[in-house]
Amino acid sequence: MSARIQRPSATGTNIPVNSPWAHVARAAAALAAGMGVGRFVYTPILPLMHAQAGLSASAGANLATANYAGYLVGALMGILAPALIRSPFALRACLVALTLTLAGMPATHSTAVWLVLRLLAGIASALIFVIAANSLLSHLGEHPAQLPGWAFGGVGAGIALSGLLVLVLRTAADWQAVWWASAALCAALAAVSWNLRPERMPPPVEGATARRPRTSTHRWFGALFVSYTLEGVGYIVAGTFLVAAIGQKSPGWVGAGAWVLVGLAAVPSAALWARLGRRWSRPDLLLAALVVQAVGIALPAVLGSVAAALLSALLFGATFIGVSTLALATGDQLRYPRSVALLTTGYSVGQILGPLVVAPLLQHGYQRALLLAAAVVLAAALASGVLRIGFPHHMAAVRHGASESPSTAVDAAPAALGSG
Repeated sequence: MSARIQRPSATGTNIPVNSPWAHVARAAAALAAGMGVGRFVYTPILPLMHAQAGLSASAGANLATANYAGYLVGALMGILAPALIRSPFALRACLVALTLTLAGMPATHSTAVWLVLRLLAGIASALIFVIAANSLLSHLGEHPAQLPGWAFGGVGAGIALSGLLVLVLRTAADWQAVWWASAALCAALAAVSWNLRPERMPPPVEGATARRPRTSTHRWFGALFVSYTLEGVGYIVAGTFLVAAIGQKSPGWVGAGAWVLVGLAAVPSAALWARLGRRWSRPDLLLAALVVQAVGIALPAVLGSVAAALLSALLFGATFIGVSTLALATGDQLRYPRSVALLTTGYSVGQILGPLVVAPLLQHGYQRALLLAAAVVLAAALASGVLRIGFPHHMAAVRHGASESPSTAVDAAPAALGSG
């Protein structure tokens, strides 16, 4: 009966409250708030803080690291206290806390306070992401891969909205007003996602040891772990400094505009990579996505044109979520014990290290930092190439039945942006 309950929409039509698309909309709004705004709005605001708030390049890198450290803490909290990811109260508390941290940024000029606020924002973002993503997989696990894939596109939608917000306000307001507007945007998205149903209590699984590999997969998983950790280092440098780097060589609007394009490209990426997985193997797709991403990161460092900046944004946006879903789904396919947790930990540590590694290079601008990041992503691609050597393709995921479900390409996405 509950599936038939309907609520009048703004247009006067009746939309089932518990329909799959209603669930997608609420989850997408939560992901947009937690990741696209709460986590990544810092990227387009960073140049404004450099110019108007006196924030140094090294301090900017430290704020990014604090946020990524908080994200790791939040992800670990979700692992150690699984009751949190099934709690509506935890979701709502994190949405409120995240909004308050954004509103707190313009209220001070203290770098120490900013560090604490970005740390807390990272914790809240991680928990929101894990709750929303696990909710999707719990309630939409039997639907085609494209449905939860579009929900994960909420991350890209949030990035696009935050970039558009900065693009509109950058000439009419200062950095403080942009933070206030970001908090208001986060609050609006939180209101849309307020009634999201968290993950259901999973039923007991019979034969839990059946998913353990019968043959050793250590060689492939080791290569995957190295590749995904390196991706964490390289991708986050671009994710943090891409707008500032583009702004150094292009007209002022191009940096914020490029970030909007990153978000727009990311919106359909999870669904599209899931469809590509029907024709090509995950190791092949992972290698291709990493190479494309490395090219995208290097473009604004090598070419200073507006076209190069926009192409860079398109390539980066189209791959950073795809790389995560592919890598984590590959670990799941190998049936390696606790593969998602292990890969996410390596990726999160890589994200913390990324800004610290390039911080000494930022005194001379962002060109060297982006080139180093592109080189690291290429190293990740080389490591992923090992997966293609004798990969056990017969070890299909069995989560949804005897044969591989089309949704497995995004099954691992809860950790994707922890994964990012």
